[in-house]
Amino acid sequence: MPLIKSVKGISPKWGKECWIADNATIVGDVIIGDQCTIWFNAVVRGDVHYIHIGNKVNIQDQVVIHCTYQTSPVEIGNNVSIGHGAIIHGCHIGNNVLIGMGAIVMDDVIIEDNCIIAAGAIVTKKTHIPSYTIFGGIPAKKIKSLSEEQFQNEVINIADHYPMYASWYDEIK
Repeated sequence: MPLIKSVKGISPKWGKECWIADNATIVGDVIIGDQCTIWFNAVVRGDVHYIHIGNKVNIQDQVVIHCTYQTSPVEIGNNVSIGHGAIIHGCHIGNNVLIGMGAIVMDDVIIEDNCIIAAGAIVTKKTHIPSYTIFGGIPAKKIKSLSEEQFQNEVINIADHYPMYASWYDEIK
């Protein structure tokens, strides 16, 4: 069973057809939409501020999502993929976004719709990432504009596949 805990009387909630790994941790003021997947050893910790997650979001293995006390919540749109080992902290992520493996997204970052954050990137505090761009590096900077082909192959297809992967397991929450 995943570790699901209330904090100050507030319990996590999730929508229909979600899959949560047995060793995932979700605590506090967390609202998760429909068809989301929370993978092995992921931590979604809404103890110091809220975390709102849209529909068809996949939070892959060893991702950590957290906030800053009373100042920076986390808001994640629809069709978002957060790659293995990424850290998402006190930021806003729009719809149709891919966060690469091991990326770090810091407080008060705004990632608009239809973007890619490259694997290993560090997006520093208060960075604003415009739609249809790819950001990477340390600190993350614009690498190039996102083509329609990249958008379909690397953003939409990954988000579409994760509910299917979850269906291979025995239980859907």
